Amino acid sequence: METLFGDLEDIKAGESALFADVILPVPIPKMFTYKIPRNLKEEIGIGFRVIVQFGKKKILTGIIGKVHQKPPSAYEAKPILDVLESHASVNPIQIRFWAWMAEYYCCHIGEVMNAALPSGLKLSSESKIQLNPTFDADTSPYPLDDREALLLQALSNKEEMSYEDCEVVLGIKSIHGIIKSLVIKEAILVFEEVKEKYSPKVESRIRFRTDLAKDKEALEAVFNEVSNKPKQEEILLKYLQEVPVYRNPELNQNGLEKKVLSDAGLSLSSLKTLIKNGILEEFKIIVSRFEDEQGHNEDIVLSPEQEQAQNTIKEAFEEKNTVLLHGITGSGKTELYIKLIQEALEGGSQVLLLLPEIALTTHIVGRLRQVFGSKMGVYHSKYSDNERVEVWNGVLSGKFSFVVGVRSSIFLPFDSLGLVIVDEEHEVSYKQFDPAPRFQARDAAIMLAWLHQAKTLLGSATPSFESFYNARLKKYGYVTLEKRFGDAQLPEFQLADILVDKKKNLLKLDFTRLMREKIQEALKNQEQVLIFQNRRGYAPYISCEECAWIPECEHCDVSLTYHQFGEEMRCHYCGFREKVPQSCRACGSSKLSAVGLGTERIEESLSLLFPEARIARMDLDTTRSKYGYQRLLEDFGSGNVDILVGTQMITKGLDFDKVTVVGIMDADRILYFPDFRAGERAFQQLTQVAGRAGRREKKGTVIIQTRRPEQQIFQQVMSGDYKNFYIQEMGERQRFFYPPFVKMLKITTRHKDFKTAEKAARYLHNLMAEIQVKKILLGPEKGLIGKIKNQFIFESIVKLDKSGNAQAQFKHELQLLIEELQVQKDFRAVRFIVDVDPY
Repeated sequence: METLFGDLEDIKAGESALFADVILPVPIPKMFTYKIPRNLKEEIGIGFRVIVQFGKKKILTGIIGKVHQKPPSAYEAKPILDVLESHASVNPIQIRFWAWMAEYYCCHIGEVMNAALPSGLKLSSESKIQLNPTFDADTSPYPLDDREALLLQALSNKEEMSYEDCEVVLGIKSIHGIIKSLVIKEAILVFEEVKEKYSPKVESRIRFRTDLAKDKEALEAVFNEVSNKPKQEEILLKYLQEVPVYRNPELNQNGLEKKVLSDAGLSLSSLKTLIKNGILEEFKIIVSRFEDEQGHNEDIVLSPEQEQAQNTIKEAFEEKNTVLLHGITGSGKTELYIKLIQEALEGGSQVLLLLPEIALTTHIVGRLRQVFGSKMGVYHSKYSDNERVEVWNGVLSGKFSFVVGVRSSIFLPFDSLGLVIVDEEHEVSYKQFDPAPRFQARDAAIMLAWLHQAKTLLGSATPSFESFYNARLKKYGYVTLEKRFGDAQLPEFQLADILVDKKKNLLKLDFTRLMREKIQEALKNQEQVLIFQNRRGYAPYISCEECAWIPECEHCDVSLTYHQFGEEMRCHYCGFREKVPQSCRACGSSKLSAVGLGTERIEESLSLLFPEARIARMDLDTTRSKYGYQRLLEDFGSGNVDILVGTQMITKGLDFDKVTVVGIMDADRILYFPDFRAGERAFQQLTQVAGRAGRREKKGTVIIQTRRPEQQIFQQVMSGDYKNFYIQEMGERQRFFYPPFVKMLKITTRHKDFKTAEKAARYLHNLMAEIQVKKILLGPEKGLIGKIKNQFIFESIVKLDKSGNAQAQFKHELQLLIEELQVQKDFRAVRFIVDVDPY
C-alpha cells in the first residue's frame, strides 16, 4: 500500500516515529497530523478509519490520508487512539477525488469526507460521567447542594451515566451547570464513550445438534422421545419439512430462520425446551439487508436505431472519454444502457448508473434488478444508515459490481470503474446546493471516471447546454436517437389559452375547457392522466381581499404556503408553520382567500370536476416516507389511480402504458423566473413531462395551459426543435457573458444582523476586485430571498475567464481572503459560502 508520496512499508521499517495526516469531518482547511503509537504501527494504512481526539473533548472518526515521519511544527501531535478496521474503507483514488472536489468546489476535504461517508461509518461520541474514585463526601471541602447529592447517589448504584440519564434523574432539561460544578468539586469524571453507529443485521437460526443430523437412528430416537409432546413434535416436523436433513445432512449446517417457526404459529416455549434439552441449537449469523435475487442475463433485442446508436457510442469511446447520447423521450435509452452495462461487467469492470431522483430510482430499479439480480446495489438517501453501509461494504468486497444511485453514489469505494452512465444528465437534481461540498454530480462523475480511466455516457432528451456545447466543440462524442422505441408515436401538443377561457366564462376551477374535455375522454376510455404543477401545497399564499395583506414567515423573507391538509401555513425554506388565521392581522377583515395553484388545490379541484376518478398526488408532502414513491407508482402502474397530480417528480423516467393525456397547468410560471437558465429549464421540463404521454402504440396528447400562447418557446417544444432553441439562447449567453462561455461563482454572505452582513459582503467584494485575473464582478446585492432562518443574505456573482489558470488562481486567493476575514472580530460570526457553478 502506498502513501501519497512514498511506500508505506519502507516508512514502517524505519526506526523513527511515524505520523499520520488524518482527514477529519470538520470544516478546516487542512488535514491534522497525529502520532501513530507503536502498538498500532502495523495496523495503519491509507484509507483506514481511526479514532482521534480533536480539541479538548471531541472524539472523531478520521480517515488516514498520509503516513510519514515529519512531526508538525505548530503543535504537538496527539496519538491516534485506535484503528477501527483491519482493511481500509476508503481507497487512494477516493482520497484523490475528495481532494479534487475540495479544490474545485472551494470547500475543505473534511466537508467532502463528511458528505462521502455514510453516517453509519462515522463514530459518535457521547459524554458520560462516573464517580471519581478518590472523592469522599465526608472529607471534601466543597458542600453539595440537593441536586448534586441526588445525582451522586444515583451514580453510586451505576458505573456510568449519560447526560440524558442525568436529566431524567434530576427532572430538568439542562444539567451542564451541575455537571460543571461537580467536576470542579472533583466529585465526578467526564469521559467520552465512543459508539460504532453501524450494526450488522443479525438473524437467529435453529438447527439440529450436529451429531443428530448425521445419525438417522438418533433422529428416530428423538421423535420417539417427543411423540407424546405434540407441540415439540410439530416444531421438529416443520423443521424437517423446510430442511430435509434425512436426504442431505449437510443442509443442517445453515439451519432454519427462527422467524419461520414463529410465523407458523408454533410454540416458542416448546422451542426453548427443545434447545434446553440439546435436541435443537440456536445460533446467529450476519445477513444482508437486501434480498438476494438472481438476474437472468436477459438478451436485450435492440431496434435497428438502437443498435446503430450502440455501435456509434462504442466507436466514439475509442477516441473520447465522454459521450453525449441525445435520445428523444421514449426512444429506449434504458435498453441501450443495459447492453453497455452487461458488456462492461463481462469485461471485469465496475459500473455506476446515476439517476437524478428517487422517483426515477424506484421505477427503473425493478427493470434492472430482473437483469442483474444481486450483483446490483442501489444507493440513495431514503436508505437507512445501516443499509447504506451495507452497499458501501458490498462495493468494497466486490459483491456489488454495478450500482444504481443518486448523486451521493459517486462517493462509493469503487476501485475499478469502467463505465459511468449519467441518465437525464440535464437535471438540476444533480446539483448539491447545501451543505458543502456544493457539487454538480454530472461534472464530478466525469472527473471520477477520468481518475479511474473509465468512460462516461451522458443521456438526455434535452441535454444541458454545457454538455451540448462540449459535444459541438468535439470535446464529447455525440450520438442521437430520434425515433421512439417500438410503435410508440410522439404526442400531439395543444395550447389552451387561460385568458380566452376566462373571458368566455369557460374556466372552471383553474381548468380550461380543452383540458377538461381531454381528461374526461381519457377517463371514459379507461386511460390514465398526468397533471403537472411545479408547486406543492394548496396555494402559494393567502391574501386579504380588503388590504392585500399576506402572511409571511417569521424567520425568512417569503410568504407562507397554504396547506389545506392540516389547515396550516408553512415556510418551505425553514419549516416554520402556523395555523391559518381567521382574520387579517393588518385590517381585521375576515375576507382571506387562497391565491395561486399548488398540487393540493389541483387535487381537490379534480375531485370536484371528476368525482368518479381515483386521484393521487405525488410531491414532497406525500412521499416523505421511505417507500412513499414506490407505493404511489405501484398504485398508478397497476391501474388503481386514474389521475396522478405531481411536481417535477413526475417529469422524469416514468413509463406507463396507459398514460395518454398529460396536462401542464401553469407553463408561464416556469418561464418567468429570474435566472439565466429559465428558458433552458422551461424547455427541458415541458419536453420531459410531455414525454410521459403515449409511450406505446396509442398517440398521447399534451395540453399546455398558458396566458401567453404566442411565446416562441411553446412552438419549439411542440416541434421538438432543440437545436434552434439552443442556438437562440446561446447567442444571448455569449453576448452577456454567461456559462458555458464563462465560469460562474456565487459568493453568499450571511449573518443575523443586516448591517454586519452587508458590511462583510462589501468588504469581501472589494478584496475580490483586487485579485489579478480576468473577470466580471457583480454585486453585492441583497439575495432574491433576503432572509432565511433569521440570517440576512447578500450575494456577489463572479464571471471568470475560462482560459488559462484564472479559475484556479481566483479560487485559491478567494479562500485565503475568507480565512483572513473570519479571524477578524467583526466578521467572526459571518458565514461566507462559495458556490461554484451555482445555477
